[in-house]
Amino acid sequence: MIRKLTLGVCILFVAFGLYAANKEQKRLENSGVVMEEIMNTPENIPQELLEKAECVIVFPSVLKAAFGVGGSYGRGAMVCRTGTGFGGPWGAPAMYALEGGSFGFQLGGQATDLVLLVMNDRGAQSILSSKVKLGADASASAGPKGRDASADTDAYLRAEILSYSRSRGLFAGISLEGSTLRPDDEANERVYGRKITSRDIVLGKNIAVPASGVRLVRILQKDSPRNTSAKASNR
Repeated sequence: MIRKLTLGVCILFVAFGLYAANKEQKRLENSGVVMEEIMNTPENIPQELLEKAECVIVFPSVLKAAFGVGGSYGRGAMVCRTGTGFGGPWGAPAMYALEGGSFGFQLGGQATDLVLLVMNDRGAQSILSSKVKLGADASASAGPKGRDASADTDAYLRAEILSYSRSRGLFAGISLEGSTLRPDDEANERVYGRKITSRDIVLGKNIAVPASGVRLVRILQKDSPRNTSAKASNR
């Protein structure tokens, strides 16, 4: 009887682990789908801004915890350029969590896709190091939109993070001030099959892109193959 009970517990434990891993892999796959769909729409993220971004974070289907009040919850993935000072091609994705804040408007229970552009080293290092509060630990602003929108704007020049949302087919810049962003190392373990931090994934060498992350990395490499910021060009 004890043996059967032990075996049953072990089976449940393995099944739960597989479910959790598949859930995170699906979330990573969905991040790639969201990024591809956004980049294929006319009113998308300005190409000039994407080409100057050092990291991109995608949160598919962010949900609001309650109607009419703050408290939102999202899980997604961050991809950064590799190399010294983020000057190389896009690397392996690290899993991240976004929590709190009203996101600048009331979602009314509607799931919303979010995309964040990390525009400089300071913003990237802050996000990689620990949990950060947007608007306090890292400056954030609603990003300009449209393929022809100029990157030479106050939002681009001042903000470390530019944010965008897509809900009910509408795409726009959005305020995330007051929200917190943190590495999700439990999700990283489920995706990569071993304990590994977001910092090690992004800054490490020879980290293979998991199959579930190929689409996200591929679309970023296709639409922004190199960092065109003045800082990167001078390296």
